[in-house]
Parts: sequence; C-alpha cells; structure tokens
Amino acid sequence: MKRRADGERGKTMRQLVLHEEEMAGAEVVPLYEDMEEPRPARGMRRAGLLLVTCGLALLPWLYVLATGLPTTATVTHWPVAWVGLDALEALGLIATGLLAARGDRRHALAAAATATLLVVDAWFDTTTAAPGADLATAITMALGAELPLATLCARLALQTLSRPA
Repeated sequence: MKRRADGERGKTMRQLVLHEEEMAGAEVVPLYEDMEEPRPARGMRRAGLLLVTCGLALLPWLYVLATGLPTTATVTHWPVAWVGLDALEALGLIATGLLAARGDRRHALAAAATATLLVVDAWFDTTTAAPGADLATAITMALGAELPLATLCARLALQTLSRPA
C-alpha cells in the first residue's frame, strides 16, 4: 500500500490508497461468514419455551373472555385503576428521561416499558369512553399525547438496543 499526504498544509492525517494493481488477485473475505448465532443458555431456552407455552395457552382463554364477559360492568376502584396507570406512565417517562439525559443505556428498558404503558392507556381510554365528548377527549389524548410519546419511547429503545454496547 502506498501512503500519500492529503496535500493541505497543516494536516497530519494521512489516508491509505489502494491501487487497482494491488487489489488484483486479492481475496475478499466476509467478516461474519462463519460466525454462528450464539446459542442461548439452557435456562434462557427453558424460559423462552415457557413463555411461548403460556402465550399459546392464553389463546383459548381469549375466546372464553370474548363470549362470556358482560357488556357492562360496575367497577369499585375505577379511579384507583386510572390514577395508578397514569402514575406508572409518569414514573416511566421521568425514569426514561433521567436515564437518557445521563447517557445510561438502561433507558432503553424504561422506554420500552413506558411505551407499552402508553399504548395500553390509549387503548383502554378509547375503548371504555362513553360516546360523545368522552370519546372525543380519549381520541384526542391518544393521538395528541399517548401514542406520540409511545412512539418516541419505542424509538429510543430500539435505537439503543440496535447499537453495540
């Protein structure tokens, strides 16, 4: 390989230039050709299989719920449920923000959990709202706040998890 200076005065950086005659006959080897995906530990595989089994077992239960639940219900602790969900969202947003501002990669975990909470909140707000003004408010909150924040949190989590540590 031949080295040449950039040509500008005061520059200390040099660049390597490969010429065609040096590349002739060179073998190009892919960096990751023979690498296999690492096999998860036995405990991790078992946990994964258990989770898949539980998810599949829930599928028939969904039918039971869909056909057996009443169309209306009276809920004793309705305000506690909604205040609790919104409190968890607030904590998630604060934790995600603080961790991200500090450059802590664990913000991805908080962001993923917070995104999930926000989507769940939007879903239940819109599906449990009474027709009229309540439904309009729920849709406005979902489209104007909850789903955009969920998208931001999901994007933060995915960007962080896709970068090498």
